This record gives sequence, structure tokens and C-alpha cells, in this order.
Amino acid sequence: MSAELSRDELLRYSRHLLIPQVGLDGQRKLKAASVLVVGAGGLGSPAALYLAAAGVGRIGLVDYDVVDASNLQRQVIHGTSNLGQLKVESARSRLLDLNPGIDVPVYNQSLTSANALRMVQGYDLVIDGTDNFPTRYLVNDVCVKLGIPNVYGSIFRFDGQVSVFAAKDGPCYRCLFPDPPPPGSVPSCAEGGVLGVLPGIIGSLQAGEGLKLLLGIGESLVGKLLLFHALDMRFDTIKLRKDPNCVVCSLPSEQIKLIDYEAFCGVPAHDHDERLMDKEFEITPQELAAQIQQGHSPRLIDVREPHELHISQLPNAELIPLGELPGRLPQLDPSVEMVILCRSGSRSERAVEFLRAAGFTKVKNLVGGINAWAQQVDPDMVVY
Repeated sequence: MSAELSRDELLRYSRHLLIPQVGLDGQRKLKAASVLVVGAGGLGSPAALYLAAAGVGRIGLVDYDVVDASNLQRQVIHGTSNLGQLKVESARSRLLDLNPGIDVPVYNQSLTSANALRMVQGYDLVIDGTDNFPTRYLVNDVCVKLGIPNVYGSIFRFDGQVSVFAAKDGPCYRCLFPDPPPPGSVPSCAEGGVLGVLPGIIGSLQAGEGLKLLLGIGESLVGKLLLFHALDMRFDTIKLRKDPNCVVCSLPSEQIKLIDYEAFCGVPAHDHDERLMDKEFEITPQELAAQIQQGHSPRLIDVREPHELHISQLPNAELIPLGELPGRLPQLDPSVEMVILCRSGSRSERAVEFLRAAGFTKVKNLVGGINAWAQQVDPDMVVY
């Protein structure tokens, strides 16, 4: 793509041209630049929008999902008219409407060890808008291997993090987190929620860091972790050190191997995988409904948080939040059949695994959780 600017582009980017640190040369750099945005969701939405508006010439989008109504509270690149569409196509359409002069290649697939090198190679930097640990580690490792800056962002409820992992000049993600957290110890936004504006703030900060890197101006977050707390509107910065013994960034590029990151983290990289639990420890909403109708109802244990009961609940289900389960084992009888439920079946699956390890054999997970019950058994119940 030519780095020369047309008359229309000179007008479009006039506010950039007035900034001495950007100017005409800087805008040409942006037009010639390329950025890969991994994830067209909460973080990828604002990041991609502002990169497109700024005139970054090539913005690649990686995502495997479709637009769902629950996305619209925070994923502002999509709209109601896009429900059911592929996220990459919905996002691409919005970016080209915002700026028709850019190129937006899309990759409707998960980023994996098998395709990461092919997808990332050729881009100047990566914006990490992922929401799971396997893909974060993969993004880090492939960026280190290729020598490409990785602009990292993370969000949960009211808190966010931003950094730039550029292993040539500073630490990488593995220097900060050499090992993933134990499976199930860190809830996802789908389980714990997120304030809708938070990804807008963090994703915009990621876009800002990316633009500074492309322009070669200012001081980046290399070697620093920016923490944002929305409840008290506070920013904190932590200095990060490069680990001389890092298992990735201390190695020559040719020795860096892209591993099985799902096995490394002990969790799937996305929620479209088949359940790993044995079928004998699962029960569908229809099967549970049939048992209840026949008068053979098992003991129902709801492992959600108390405030979720105000949204929806199953009659006769007892509340034992997942975090309280270990301390309340004496209240449970291993000889009694139990069905564990939550919102979508994820937390309850972890509860069943915990109970099985504790010697409970008559315990099952409600597949799909109370949302699946609402969709398949009780259409008057809300889905959230």
C-alpha cells in the first residue's frame, strides 16, 4: 500500500497533521503500517475502531465467534443488526464504513499453535484482545519468536491492565506470569461480569500504545504494567523486569516452540469445545425436568453468587456459592444424588470435579446451566 496521502486523506487526518509529533511523515507511517487485532470483542472493538480512524493502513481481525445479544453491552463495534453474524465480518463492515481507505483482512478462526506463525507474520504489532489464558500465552510466544511487539490488555469487573510486551527491549508476558493460574481459579468475564465501559477504556489505551509504537514517539509501557481501577478512578503503574531465565524470551528465536497451550493452562482456549467431563457426570435440562416430573428429583445445588438469584432461579435449589463449597462439604451427603447448576454450566462443572475428587460419586453437572434450562424447559425464565 502506498504511503502517499490523497487529498481526501489529507483532510480526513488534518488533526493529526497539526501535531508536530505526527505530521505528514507520521501519517504516512500509519498508512504503511499493519496491526493484527486478536479478538473482535470487548477490547478489540475500541482498539480496532481507533486504529482505523487513525489511518492504520492494514488491520487484521482474528475471531471465531458470532455476535450475540450479550456482547452488545460492551462490544461497541457490533450492533443489533449484526446479531448472528460472524464477528470478523461485522467488525470489518464497521471499520470500512468508518474508514474506506484501509485494508481489513479477516481470519474467522481461533489462533492456534498450528496457524499463529502464518497469521501473525508480516504485521508490525499485535493487539491482544483475548479473554483466555491459552491464547494469551500463544500470542506472547509467537510475538517473541517473530520479534513483534504485543500490546496486552486484560479486564475483569471494574479493573483493567495494559502493558507492551516487546522482548527485545523489555519483559514478555511470561516474565510476569511464568505459569498460568490453576484451572478455575480466575473467573472469566462471562462468569464474573465486566462494567461495559471498562473494555472501552482499556482497549483505547491499547490503541494509543499501538499508535505510539508505530509512530516511534513518546514513552511506551514496555517494562511497565498499567493498572486501572474504575470504581475509584485510579491508575497505578508497576515496573516490570525482564527475567534472564525466561523460558521464552531468553531463548534464540529458532528455539522458541509453540506448544499445546490448552494443555499448558489446563483450560480450553474458547467455549466452543466439547465438554471434557464424562457423560455419566452430566445431565441435560430435559433429563432433569423429566426426573422432577416423575417425582425423583435429586438435590439441587446452585453454585452462583447470591445476587444472581434475583435474575433467575430453579425452585428448591439450594445456594452454595462455588467459593464456599469447600467449607460447606459437611452439609452434603455423598449418598444422596445431587445436580449442580450455575449460569452456563462452567462453574458447576468445576464444582462437580471438586466434589468427585472429594469422594462424591452421585453428583452431576447441569449441562448449559440455568440458561439452558430457560431455553429448553421454561421459556418464561430469563436468559442472562
